[in-house]
Amino acid sequence: MDARQRIVEEAAKMFRTFGIRAVTMDMLANQLGMSKRTIYEIFRDKDELLYGVIAWMSEKQHDLVTVIMNDSENVIEAIFRILDVMTEHFRNMSPAFILDIKKHYHDLFTKSGDSGDMPYYGDNTDIILRGIREGIFRKDIDISITNKCMVEVVKMSNEKDMLNDDDFRSEEIILNFYINYLRGISTQKGLDLINFHEKKRISENRGHHK
Repeated sequence: MDARQRIVEEAAKMFRTFGIRAVTMDMLANQLGMSKRTIYEIFRDKDELLYGVIAWMSEKQHDLVTVIMNDSENVIEAIFRILDVMTEHFRNMSPAFILDIKKHYHDLFTKSGDSGDMPYYGDNTDIILRGIREGIFRKDIDISITNKCMVEVVKMSNEKDMLNDDDFRSEEIILNFYINYLRGISTQKGLDLINFHEKKRISENRGHHK
């Protein structure tokens, strides 16, 4: 692994654990066992480093989604597996990281080409097209509008006021918003699959909490 990759991966881990603003270049250098000068030879400043972290996280996300899509029997199974990954992602993410993004780094994330405040907002076109081919999503839906709506549903579920509501966890909000939107674009076959995977999720969650 080259120096740039080492820096990006360690920075990603520290940002997600402690928050972006809490992590200094000195802390990162000490953690890596390298000089701060070496980091600055590769990244001009902290913003450029964060940009590199975002790009790396997005690439990892894309690769993982591709594997899940290829290994899933149908698009609904794939979506539930992707949502499981998202849930784990949020559980392992420091609230300080989310707050820093929203308060101080939103513009940088927008410039990076990401569709929202955090990874997992992306292009759902392949998912939608596969769902139509499998007879799971209705043929009459507008693909570009549906893609936009699916992204906005996730973004809306991450609004600050909702995330600060102690009655709900962010992953529960995302799951309910997203799945209920899918119901609206699904055929009966799609609805049956959603019901099946929802029951399976509930059963598995009960088993984990016994």
